[in-house]
Amino acid sequence: MRRQRKIIYIVNPISGTSSKDAVQNVIAAETLREGIKFQFIPSVANGDYSFLHETIAEEKITDIVIVGGDGTVSQVIDGLKHFPLQFGIVPAGSGNGLAFGAGINKTPKKALETIFKNNAVLTDGFRINKRFACMLCGVGFDAKVAHDFAQKSQRGLMTYVQQVFKNFFNAKPYSFKITLQKKTFEVEAYFISIANSNQFGNHFTIAPKASLSDGLLDIVIVTEQPKMAMLVNTLMQVGGQNSLLKQEEIDKKRSVIYFQTPEIEISNRSMAPMHIDGEPVEAERRIHAVVEEKCFKLLSDK
Repeated sequence: MRRQRKIIYIVNPISGTSSKDAVQNVIAAETLREGIKFQFIPSVANGDYSFLHETIAEEKITDIVIVGGDGTVSQVIDGLKHFPLQFGIVPAGSGNGLAFGAGINKTPKKALETIFKNNAVLTDGFRINKRFACMLCGVGFDAKVAHDFAQKSQRGLMTYVQQVFKNFFNAKPYSFKITLQKKTFEVEAYFISIANSNQFGNHFTIAPKASLSDGLLDIVIVTEQPKMAMLVNTLMQVGGQNSLLKQEEIDKKRSVIYFQTPEIEISNRSMAPMHIDGEPVEAERRIHAVVEEKCFKLLSDK
């Protein structure tokens, strides 16, 4: 006999640009219509959700639904994935890369339709040093954008685009050493993306071949080159025009190096800035990324 569903909605009140009161009203009305028991709690900035452990166990909670962006999603999943839970997303952040990669609509009512269908898919995450991530780690240019974006009082796509253009003209390459299972090489690059989902966010695809359940990380390295060429070649990557390489085919003279691996170590020689799932983090000299296969269940349309 299937368990009756009970949902905790974890709401980040400051993510994105939309009013969370209005979103919560929609969620409450639609969930009541489905006859599902639910409760709301606010997200916590430090990512410690141990205070929910007793509630989940005693009340037999079946689903945790995050109303927020990628940073909130990864914090919640990391804190609660050891429970037999299904995780859902009502996208409410600035990028929403994991949600869009899983085919989840940004409109709250449509996102709730996905949740109520109850189709949970085993999904990969990955570990960056000691941090858990669901979607993307960036080192270099995009991380500098993320750091600057985090300092702005206004959120949303337009603010993010402004930071991209501002940083583009000041962009510089950074020095890295890359260690893989079959290859080690040094490279000067504007940025390195370590992707589980195929997106930067906002339907902007950086790793077209990425899958949330293939046990692999997609690595995109945009190497040193003239800036206009960097822009063109990055757009070609977004458009899926660059070939996916085998490790033995990697040539650091390429404009864009795109390959897959379950594990990578990066020596961040220039201490290039970093972000994890869109959240700026302190740069580290050694960056070790390893996939955690099928480590949580995601309510998805894919």
